[in-house]
Amino acid sequence: MSHLSTAPRRLIVNADDFGRSQSINLAVIRAHREGILTTASLMVNEPAAGEAVRLARENPKLGVGLHLALVCGAAALPPERIPRLADAGGRFSDNPVGAGWRYFFSAACKEELRAEIEAQVVKFHATGLPLDHVNGHLHLHLHPVVFGILMDNAERWGIRALRLTRDRFFLNARLASGHWAYRASHAAIYLLLSGRARRSLARQNIRHTAAVFGLLQNARVDAAFVAKLLPRLPAGDSELYSHPSLDQFRNEFDALINLDIRNLPERLGIRLIRYQDL
Repeated sequence: MSHLSTAPRRLIVNADDFGRSQSINLAVIRAHREGILTTASLMVNEPAAGEAVRLARENPKLGVGLHLALVCGAAALPPERIPRLADAGGRFSDNPVGAGWRYFFSAACKEELRAEIEAQVVKFHATGLPLDHVNGHLHLHLHPVVFGILMDNAERWGIRALRLTRDRFFLNARLASGHWAYRASHAAIYLLLSGRARRSLARQNIRHTAAVFGLLQNARVDAAFVAKLLPRLPAGDSELYSHPSLDQFRNEFDALINLDIRNLPERLGIRLIRYQDL
């Protein structure tokens, strides 16, 4: 095996929140057809999920994974089945920090989490789409309890690839400015969580990229950032994720279809791939 420094550069370009709205769905498909997007992560419980599945079937080269939602979204199970996770309307908490602490310390929450995660996995498989990867809304898939549930059931649920969220702070610091407290804190948190998770993924032969970009930008993956990132992309396999839409995060959509950026990977010798290609 060649040393990492001489390894070819390959990049997964992913869109989170597929299925959350028609605006996001249309942005995902256009960014795939007209730009550099290679994969998308589906929120199976959101209003436009059915449309997203139909569009994915029409675009079979788009790798589609599960964007597991356990905060700030809708549940798969009825609220009476998961009273500690969802309110009477079937919505998760909009306070991810509070929910994260509760999920960590409550054994009863753990049982409800296992049932809800399984329901979302089953719902994804029911679409008939191949499961390209798994990640989590607000990266909750790396929460110790959630990650443990995923690893305990990975073989049964067909999980073969997972986002190992770890954004490189010092590289990011050369590419962007501002929001230093957010960027430093999130870099540190996910350095710890990803370090813990990496060993479990290796034991189960679950694939992941060596680097993930987008976390420290927090909805600011614009054309200027991508144009600076790609020439500095490390050797080996990386993921760049964003949240393209035609309204709320138009800047992230525009970056993915920008004509100069569309031509940049080929010029730089970067191969665009999906998780299933790892």
